[in-house]
Amino acid sequence: MSDTAKLNVGGKDFDYPVMTGTIGPDVVDIRKMYAQTGAFTYDPGFTSTASCQSNLTYIDGDEGVLLHRGYTIGDLAEKSSFMEVAYLLLNGELPSSDEMDSFNGTITRHTMLHEQLATFFRGFRRDAHPMAIMCGVVGALSAFYHDSTDIHDPRQRMIASHRLIAKMPTIAAMAYKYSVGQPFVYPDNSLSYTGNFLRMTFGVPAEPYVVNPVVEKAMDRIFILHADHEQNASTSTVRLAGSSGANPFACIAAGIACLWGPAHGGANEAALNMLREIGTVDRIPEFIARAKDKNDPFRLMGFGHRVYKNYDPRATVMQKTVREVFESLNVSDPVFDVALKLEEIALNDPYFVEKKLFPNVDFYSGVILSAIGFPTSMFTALFALARTVGWVAQWNEMITDPDQKIGRPRQLYTGPTTRDYVALDAR
Repeated sequence: MSDTAKLNVGGKDFDYPVMTGTIGPDVVDIRKMYAQTGAFTYDPGFTSTASCQSNLTYIDGDEGVLLHRGYTIGDLAEKSSFMEVAYLLLNGELPSSDEMDSFNGTITRHTMLHEQLATFFRGFRRDAHPMAIMCGVVGALSAFYHDSTDIHDPRQRMIASHRLIAKMPTIAAMAYKYSVGQPFVYPDNSLSYTGNFLRMTFGVPAEPYVVNPVVEKAMDRIFILHADHEQNASTSTVRLAGSSGANPFACIAAGIACLWGPAHGGANEAALNMLREIGTVDRIPEFIARAKDKNDPFRLMGFGHRVYKNYDPRATVMQKTVREVFESLNVSDPVFDVALKLEEIALNDPYFVEKKLFPNVDFYSGVILSAIGFPTSMFTALFALARTVGWVAQWNEMITDPDQKIGRPRQLYTGPTTRDYVALDAR
């Protein structure tokens, strides 16, 4: 591509610079377009618009590539830990052994919540959705941690980042405990980040909780696979909120609210519900036939992906993990039998292969989380827990970007033109 792009508006030609990244598509810099032409671009959903420069995450949907700071998601999920990936996203490089120990220690020391927040939880109804609780509690953190809300102070930004990453598992576990009427379980500093979360979620004061290493590894992988995914809806929401100068806790609460939407964070729940609808292996052909029928509204959930037009690279890791978890927990449930059989059929059926409708990460993560014991209402909360790392890293990058301005999308106005006001008694 040439170093400039030509645009003709109203019979006049205008040149705009073409910017090139390290990999991925070039972008046309149209920042001066409105001033020069009086016209805007029209891009509903911003799917053809680069809203920022970023060196965190790169996705090539056609080739099935996901990189964090240049490292493939497969390598990170197989060889790394979630805390190591968190350090990488925050700091740009993988940590040394000493750096990893220091980072783990810092996060561990921030896992406890202010004790008054326990009272805050009790203000919610018992049947409140965990995401509703997380939105409220995370937003309320700014009322408890005043020493880390100055976005212009790099040290306060980092403290807030560490607090959010550390406290999110505690908040998610407390949301679960509250919904089932069990007492909150305090963090245990002797456990790993993921092991600690499992204990706070499933442990009870009446007896010791022993972390299953296979389950712990599976959860850690799920967290890694959901840590960041470039400029998606919730990440863009965090950046947009942050562009106004909002404090970091408010920005992450905004991201949680966006993630709550079923089109974004609810895909694994939808996939599991579909498996339950199918029910048994013998009914799979019926639903396969419905999926192929253009006149039937039924769709196979958890297959294909809006971004990945090839195989979802995260699903490759989950494909192995689901079997490890089933074997370790001795899972015996028709739903899981359906999942494995449906996967086998979809990977070999010419219809699905030609259309590249392969199982995605949501297909596998839903059945794994269910096997571990999480109710579907917790699925999106777990997504939020993991994605907090990416949100925090993206927010920090946005704050230090010299080109960043307050977000202000434009519109194509289609309403009435100027009208004369008519008094109330004359209408």
